[in-house]
Amino acid sequence: MRHEELNEREKNILRYIIRQFILTASPVGSRNIARNTDIGISPATVRNIMADLEESGYINHPHTSAGRIPTDKGYRFYVDTLMDIQELLNSEKGFIDKGLEANMVETDELLRITSILLSSITKQLACVSYPKLDSGILEKLQIISLTSTRILVVISIKAGLVKTITLELTSEINSNQIDSVQRLLNERLGGLTFKEIRNSFTERLKDIEEDHKPIIRLFVDSLDKIFKDVREKDNLFITGAKNVIKQPEFENPENFQSVIELIEDKDIIIHILDKYDKTDDQVFISIGSENENKKLEDYSLVTKEYQIGDISGTLGVVGPKRMEYPKIVAIVDYMSKMLTEILK
Repeated sequence: MRHEELNEREKNILRYIIRQFILTASPVGSRNIARNTDIGISPATVRNIMADLEESGYINHPHTSAGRIPTDKGYRFYVDTLMDIQELLNSEKGFIDKGLEANMVETDELLRITSILLSSITKQLACVSYPKLDSGILEKLQIISLTSTRILVVISIKAGLVKTITLELTSEINSNQIDSVQRLLNERLGGLTFKEIRNSFTERLKDIEEDHKPIIRLFVDSLDKIFKDVREKDNLFITGAKNVIKQPEFENPENFQSVIELIEDKDIIIHILDKYDKTDDQVFISIGSENENKKLEDYSLVTKEYQIGDISGTLGVVGPKRMEYPKIVAIVDYMSKMLTEILK
């Protein structure tokens, strides 16, 4: 049975099963459905429809329970076809607005606060990644002498971000050389994206004077370090362990351990955020087995990009597949728009 072949009765029963399971974390039985819905059919008919839904892979029954729970396929059909996105209450918008506007400080701190707010309001693990710099446009480059063989490179990006890198030279340099190279680099690289700089740096600087070569050679050797968007663990904020472990799923100590592993191994989440980066201004949902990493097969991710000028980062939540998708999608969408607005 393909998605489009579900009739209205089947859709209504699947929707009810998923909503009830999200609320109660308990399998949903046919009597429950017949008693608490207005679809006007007997428990026996409900059982037949549930059997069809189970045969088609939308629901299954755990162990010997008479009730049913959604499968990954069922959740996917729900979020794609049956779900109505909730409108946030004014009080919820106010809570988010106040939390973000009260912390209009450095970008790093703002992203950390965003992660805390997101976890607090969704009761899930929240993750906020630092913006991807590959499409960032170089506004200004400064070279500061720390010692005779050590320099600090300060990269200012038009979106308003600053990146700093410390480099070691193999020979001593003087301040005149530094000033001259700094002017040269700004003349030839200003206005280019990081990607353009990496791809054309050698060609743009091939005719330099001899006394500039030691510093330029150091830049050539360090191109990826200076002008590449490297997703480091410190550039991903994950908060909310104390919120998510209150969910019924984590009464089992093994499941609790899996949350700790996710928080400690940020590479898992960094990888999936990189893989599913979206640029169409839509909230992205990845459910259970859709996630490549086995450690995420019992979780769903709800994420969306936020923008800082020409560059973007990602915010979202990670939690049990039994999450309140209509509400969480609305929260992630709203927070992405608010963060984008503040970062303008």
